[in-house]
Amino acid sequence: MILAAVFIAIAAPADVHLVDRPVASKPNAYYVGNRAPLLPSPFVKLPIGAIKPEGWIRKQLELEANGFTGHLGELSEFLIKKNNAWLSPTGQGVHGWEELPYWLKGFGDLGYVLGDKRVTREARTWIDAVLSSQREDGWLGPRSNLVANNGKPDMWPNMPMLFALQSYYERFGDPRVITAMTRYFRWQLELPENDFYLSYWEKQRGGDNLYSVYWLYNRTGQPWLLDLAKKIHRRTADWADGVPDWHGVNFAQAFREPAEFSELSHSAQNLEATEADYHKMRGLYGQVPGGMYGADENARPGHKDPRQAAETCAMVEMMLSNEMLFTMTGDPTWAERCEDVAFNSLPASMTPDERALHYLTAPNMVVADRASKAPELQNGGNMLSFDPYDYRCCQHNSSQGWPYYAEHLWLATGDNGLAAALYAPSVVRARAGSGETVTIRESTEYPFRDTVDLSFSMARPNRFPLTLRLPSWCDSPRLTLNGKPLMLSAGKQFAVVDRTWRKGDRLSLRLPMRIRLKKWADNDDSVSVERGPLTYSLEIGQKYVRKGGTDKWPAFEVLPTSAWNYGLVPDVAAMRVVERPIRPSAQPFDLATAPVEILARARRIPEWRLDTLGMVGALRPSPAFSKAPIETVRLVPMGAARLRIS
Repeated sequence: MILAAVFIAIAAPADVHLVDRPVASKPNAYYVGNRAPLLPSPFVKLPIGAIKPEGWIRKQLELEANGFTGHLGELSEFLIKKNNAWLSPTGQGVHGWEELPYWLKGFGDLGYVLGDKRVTREARTWIDAVLSSQREDGWLGPRSNLVANNGKPDMWPNMPMLFALQSYYERFGDPRVITAMTRYFRWQLELPENDFYLSYWEKQRGGDNLYSVYWLYNRTGQPWLLDLAKKIHRRTADWADGVPDWHGVNFAQAFREPAEFSELSHSAQNLEATEADYHKMRGLYGQVPGGMYGADENARPGHKDPRQAAETCAMVEMMLSNEMLFTMTGDPTWAERCEDVAFNSLPASMTPDERALHYLTAPNMVVADRASKAPELQNGGNMLSFDPYDYRCCQHNSSQGWPYYAEHLWLATGDNGLAAALYAPSVVRARAGSGETVTIRESTEYPFRDTVDLSFSMARPNRFPLTLRLPSWCDSPRLTLNGKPLMLSAGKQFAVVDRTWRKGDRLSLRLPMRIRLKKWADNDDSVSVERGPLTYSLEIGQKYVRKGGTDKWPAFEVLPTSAWNYGLVPDVAAMRVVERPIRPSAQPFDLATAPVEILARARRIPEWRLDTLGMVGALRPSPAFSKAPIETVRLVPMGAARLRIS
């Protein structure tokens, strides 16, 4: 008989129970979750400002604010203020489509999360203008979108703008947002059904609109909003009956729509449809590490090799979908999927200083130049060099990635507790238990290290449950309270510590990380190397070559300076983890400062070369034969590698 290891509590005054997912039985008393008849929320997003990011996650946000996202008004023609339709009180002017709301959706949150007054002030300029532009009939935003479909409305650009308005309200409580959204949604409800969602983008992405309708309903309780929710679902592409569209970004943000509607329909089939769509895409085109799939820009039959790439837009939309699905379902798998993209894919889509990005990033990509790679990559032209002026949609949409991630580090629970959802250094101040505010400081170097320390501060003792996510890759989690071990066993996905917390309490969670090989049977039996939530890539020497841009905002090609065509000797026992100090001011997702690496053995595969387009050749079937001598190679976190063999 084999028994799970158990760590027995030593006189610890706490009730610890283990669950596969939290029970959603009643609403949180202090924060806005789902209102009946919507299904109760297992987790509830805290107001923006409740979570203060620190350490490496704050570094990402600061780099973003100082990089191209924080200064996109200097770079993008779509953000020029003169004659901009999004700034006009009558909605007249130019550049009235998706670019400004795409950017503002993340830019405003960036300012709010960081407490950056410059960014917040700039975001407020645009939000005030949008709120002031509403017509008497309720239409919001540029008038050109009102007649974009042969005289009929295109509501897609307003969908990301609604997210920007919601975040602004969550941070500042401006009642104008509630008024404007109520009037706009009444206009949508009264719009004839045959005029509703006529264009491609709005029809695919109606789930964004649905989320905003729920958001308003949960704050106002107006029953007609649920009639609008049903109308939106009827007019949105049918994501509940298979994948209706293989566009990479459409999938990332739209596959969640059936699960969203299940909150109103109470249909398990709707919820299962979202999971089925996810597995369909990953099964056909996502047999690769990094949480994404090959869709450059559409997923195409025969293009599943890890040299196929994902748009930066798709990465940030997939992160948000995973965050939303984790919050609404309580299924921790979505949190792990979010981490996979956030740690292993998103950082490599930008230069380490976040002053330039590229359109496409692939798990295997050994040249990032301006030369066209079509038809192996679907789109022709420059897709891979790092350029702050280029890549219109991703240039604007990438802003949301890290701010939304930071907003989901901590969540409230239906039992008036708190949950550590996505581990990162941070401080959360929130109401729990009896309703008084508690402060929890999370000190950790996760995902590069395995320990999460929580310290508690509050005015007086307060009893509430604290939920901790136990990742599926960790088979021996350990938990101590004030230095004493608590009972914990492997196999469950959440530990709930229910006790009366006092100022000075310390809770420590250790998540031992071991090296694992993951086999991708549907991609020529290739393997990737994982440790904890990080996947590792071969370290390739990188040479940045200036190609365009300006002196202030340069663009670069990145070329290899060392061999990349290695096959791994799949011997985990021979691999060695090397840890380096984590410098608080350093970017950890950079070859020069990555705080961990793995030394492994490998052989060169001479037949594996660049193809005639200058792309990394397709994978050799495994096991690949090689007479080359065994060498020791360095494997670095995949997110730190701008040139990658993963």
